[in-house]
Amino acid sequence: MLVHDAMSTVVLTIGPDHTLRQAAALMSARRIGAAVVLDPDAGGLGILTERDVLNSVGLGQNPDIERAHDHTTTDVVFAAPSWTLEEAARAMAHGGFRHLIVLDRGDPIGIVSVRDIIRCWVPARQHAPA
Repeated sequence: MLVHDAMSTVVLTIGPDHTLRQAAALMSARRIGAAVVLDPDAGGLGILTERDVLNSVGLGQNPDIERAHDHTTTDVVFAAPSWTLEEAARAMAHGGFRHLIVLDRGDPIGIVSVRDIIRCWVPARQHAPA
């Protein structure tokens, strides 16, 4: 199975000046765990994850003041839609992260997460008859 088959095509794109509260609200509303941060001044694409927001709040930082730019990972590993799920899982395990931005010709077309991969690898639970 390929990344293209597992990835979410719901890609939230935010700017570097979004506050962490704004980013968290947008991620929560879409029920996703990461946002692509478009920052031409910092080299293009980055990723802000729910863990980044959680770490900031855990440090006592104010989510109404903190900006996405200051919490964005810019050293991003990107996946291609043609990667196997094994390749994606290997990249995540090696890098210690849970999300990969999927690029096609340099444009973000999706995000694949550990959860997406697990859903593909583990058969859906079948309900026992009542």
